[in-house]
Amino acid sequence: MIELRGVSKTVLSGGQPLTILHPLDLDVPDGQCLAIIGPSGSGKSTLLGLVAGLDSPSTGRITIAGHDITSLNEDALARLRGEKIGFVFQFFHLVPSLTAIENIQVPMEIAGRRDAAARAQALLDEVGLHDRGHHYPAQLSGGEQQRIAIARALANDPPLILADEPTGNLDSSNGRHILDLLLRVRRSRGVTLVVVTHDPSVAAVADARLVLRDGRPVAEETTAHGGLT
Repeated sequence: MIELRGVSKTVLSGGQPLTILHPLDLDVPDGQCLAIIGPSGSGKSTLLGLVAGLDSPSTGRITIAGHDITSLNEDALARLRGEKIGFVFQFFHLVPSLTAIENIQVPMEIAGRRDAAARAQALLDEVGLHDRGHHYPAQLSGGEQQRIAIARALANDPPLILADEPTGNLDSSNGRHILDLLLRVRRSRGVTLVVVTHDPSVAAVADARLVLRDGRPVAEETTAHGGLT
């Protein structure tokens, strides 16, 4: 599903080059759950943004579902993200002026799906919020907002879900519910799940872990399903 070869990221800081992510090779097979962990500033979110195609690497090649995203133009990259990748963020990023069900419909309307309304309701049911579709984000708890964000991420049936600190803005109880939901989605849909997290309980249930420090991998754990290289 995901293949990185020699991927790095360097930016200018005060006129001097600053390497945020040193050259990295990584393989994430179809259906695997990978946790990316490490202290603040270790390069976790930078790596996730590169995998998502939201930023370009300074060196190396990134392949998602057989597509070399480093060679795509912006239009092709946007299409690939819409079809192949679902995003879940720490701060939800719901549109405040839209209801819960309308937020879920947005990716489907962009993709031109005619069944957007019915599918959005089915996704609401899937995340356990059947009766909350008419509520606006401000009327929902943090845990409910994150459930809506997960439903939105699933709208176009992407094979890859990228989650950046999905439990980081929630209390431990709601965080556990969100983790359970993500794992259930992964099992039922067979999606590949990559989670950036500070939460040891999230990392503990992953198939593999990538530990970053100062932009370099410092430890790794894998299972027989595959993982790091």
